[in-house]
Amino acid sequence: MKFLDEAKVYIRSGDGGAGSVSFHREKYIEFGGPDGGDGGRGGDVWVEAVEGLNTLIDFRYQQHFKGETGGHGMGRNRTGANGKSVTLKVPVGTQIFEEDRETLICDLTEIGERYRLASGGNGGFGNAHFKTATNQAPRWANPGLEGQEKTIWLRLKLIADAGLIGLPNAGKSTFLATVTRARPKIANYPFTTLHPNLGVASIHGREFILADIPGLIEGAHEGIGIGDRFLGHVERTRVLLHLVSSQEEDVAAVYRTVRHELQAYGHELADKHELVALSQIDILDDETLAEKKKALEEASGGEVFAISAVAQKGMTEVLSALAEIIRAEEVRLGIAAPERGIDKGRHDKWEP
Repeated sequence: MKFLDEAKVYIRSGDGGAGSVSFHREKYIEFGGPDGGDGGRGGDVWVEAVEGLNTLIDFRYQQHFKGETGGHGMGRNRTGANGKSVTLKVPVGTQIFEEDRETLICDLTEIGERYRLASGGNGGFGNAHFKTATNQAPRWANPGLEGQEKTIWLRLKLIADAGLIGLPNAGKSTFLATVTRARPKIANYPFTTLHPNLGVASIHGREFILADIPGLIEGAHEGIGIGDRFLGHVERTRVLLHLVSSQEEDVAAVYRTVRHELQAYGHELADKHELVALSQIDILDDETLAEKKKALEEASGGEVFAISAVAQKGMTEVLSALAEIIRAEEVRLGIAAPERGIDKGRHDKWEP
């Protein structure tokens, strides 16, 4: 299934049904009076976050959604049926914007969350509604109200516990494929990954969702490359794993480039928990590895993990660190209860 994180959709709620003009006609009943029923209400347009979706690809094939028109009223005080509502089913993490693409209508962050995008028109009153003491036989009824119509934008921001960031060819897809069952495209050229990939990683008996974000380059926040389009996907992550390839000549400069893009993009991305890892270390000798790791530690101001997804070096340590931060954030947010620690006796090593 192809990944699509933005879609333009036209919606229109149903018109209300018209009221009826009718008079009671029955043998032996003189002057039966008006008995025109009211029209039914038009169908609404809803949006709902459902389980099992992680792309907006369905909206590439259907862009128009319309609620059903309410039934017209009929004689004998029969009210028209309400029109059927229509529901747009979207992945968790979808934001709905007005046509200007800036005004946020709603943000669906939980499974089952619903929002009414357009209300159906009310049905018109039948002539029975207008009967008064001075007007015993009204010969008019109301038409139904028109439904609402608008064009909206759907924008998906993936909800993952951890996000992989870094320049193209930093080894993010290889890392994801090694620690999860995800199978992203892997090749030795820039921008192999053209859309985010999700996988579930497991360490010490815990599971968390890991997202591979397409590579950032200098100027990504201004629209250069493809990184700016996908920076929004890391907004909801609790921790970022910043991979810097050991193939780079100046690992410190590479690290600062990506950090600058996060700060320039805003939305508090630069304030998220960050773990830094020097990837693809299997191609380095011990002396060069030590030099590049030291340079990266000075640039980041913290600990740097040395890993190789291919050789499976350092993977247990970095996954354990990610799981600890995610767990701490869940406790802080009240999502999980505090615990004494991880039982590392039973699960002391990550297994691919």
